[in-house]
Amino acid sequence: MAIHITGDDAADQVLTDSPFALVVGMMLDQQYPMEHAFRGPAKVLDRFGSLEPAAIAEADAEEFAALCATAPAIHRFPGSMAARLQDLARLVVEKYDGDASRLWTEAESGKDLFKRVQELPGFGKQKAQIFVSLLAKQLDVRPEGWDAVVGDYALEGYRSVADVTDGDSLQKVRDFKKQKKAAAKEKAV
Repeated sequence: MAIHITGDDAADQVLTDSPFALVVGMMLDQQYPMEHAFRGPAKVLDRFGSLEPAAIAEADAEEFAALCATAPAIHRFPGSMAARLQDLARLVVEKYDGDASRLWTEAESGKDLFKRVQELPGFGKQKAQIFVSLLAKQLDVRPEGWDAVVGDYALEGYRSVADVTDGDSLQKVRDFKKQKKAAAKEKAV
């Protein structure tokens, strides 16, 4: 199944072709517009020439950070995200022999998948829930109990990047997030 998150066909193809790119895009989806975050892996591939976790893990940290900071940067915090990306690559190499898809292909249950995703650098509870939901909704990765671990992200609708399949759905997710922020702000008053 093809991924359509970024609004850029070439960047979406990188996400479709590379499980590691999809994980990286999700990692970068923090304090940064989601479509830009998910374009990050394509930028790395274009500049570095590879998205192989071993190559990224072994890259010189300063050179890799400079590459990530080159305009347009991979994130609004390119230095810290470059370091986190290298940490992520190391973990994928050490735990999954460089094959990021093993995160989900070898998961024994939804709970196991959620635990594996939460072990990734930069993946807290909510991000792990969203990523498991993305795997389920867009790649049909649905180990038993996946829906229980992701909570409301399993529901139909436009709650997160897991529900983005084109420009219209991206806007609907943005609108949903805006409404949630407004409701939380109103509740706090």
